[in-house]
Amino acid sequence: MAKSEMYKKAGVDIDAATFALKKAKKFIKSTFNKNVAVDIGSFGGVYKIAKDRYLVSSIDGVGTKLKIAHKLNIHTTVGQDIVNHCVNDILVMGARPLFFLDYFGTGKLNPKIFTDVLYGLSKACRENKCVLIGGETAEMPGVYKDDEYDLVGTIIGEIVNNKIITGERIKPGDIVLGLQSTGLHTNGYSLARKIFETAGISYNKYVKELKTTLGKALLKIHKSYFNSVYPAILRYFTFIHGLAHLTGGGFYDNIIRVLPDNCICVCLRGTWDVLPIFELIQKIGNVKWQEMHRVFNMGIGMILIVDKNKSKEIKKFLELNGEKVFEIGQIVKGKKEVVVE
Repeated sequence: MAKSEMYKKAGVDIDAATFALKKAKKFIKSTFNKNVAVDIGSFGGVYKIAKDRYLVSSIDGVGTKLKIAHKLNIHTTVGQDIVNHCVNDILVMGARPLFFLDYFGTGKLNPKIFTDVLYGLSKACRENKCVLIGGETAEMPGVYKDDEYDLVGTIIGEIVNNKIITGERIKPGDIVLGLQSTGLHTNGYSLARKIFETAGISYNKYVKELKTTLGKALLKIHKSYFNSVYPAILRYFTFIHGLAHLTGGGFYDNIIRVLPDNCICVCLRGTWDVLPIFELIQKIGNVKWQEMHRVFNMGIGMILIVDKNKSKEIKKFLELNGEKVFEIGQIVKGKKEVVVE
């Protein structure tokens, strides 16, 4: 497993969170009943409500990307980030989104900022064909600074006809397809911010390699893969054996969540386009490539593990639906592990 020492120094300890969840797992599982269809650690919670129908839920936050939005006074994109993030998390289980709820917490409500955030939430919900059904707005001086806010989202979706994708069908010989990301999405910002701020690089600085300012590159919207991947799931369900959304933990901590115990996922560096923003982070921060692949998505936002006999057809289908798709690796026999080499 790749170490994340620089990320830890930036204030985020991935290993501590993993350890804590393992310790708490028995308490969480004590609440389960026969309707819970997947174990702890899946991208979404799956709950059976009828013979062949399941509800799927996920919750997440935008994180310290909000710090950059605040510095640049751009608040119309972060709502899109959280909706798309949550949509992707339940998409990997095979679900389509039904409705979304948000939590907006602040020290003192700024109506303009609040309206901008709601604009982004609404836009993304429309694009993902789901409903912004409700939410909670909380003013908590003393918990939040007056001019800052936190944004969290919860999504509920559905799976019909028992077509749950858990990864249990993954087998040696399967091909790993990667879909290009738009940037950091919503992960790794504590490390990225520390690197750029320590180097004294302004978020308003135009960076030639990025073809835009640093701040705008970092605020690029977390991409939703729903409108391309969900049709692929409906058409090729039998041949799509597993999916992974590359969020916090990058390649190592996300792909392993769907691997069976007898499978190793081998991803080959150089088989996809690493986005310039990641090359800049690695260069300025002198971050080891192994840690880069554990903290960031490195240009791959979604992984599909598919039957080798249908991989080219699925790849072409996704490309026709607007995705940039790379064949980045394969599944081999061995003890459960993710290898990037």
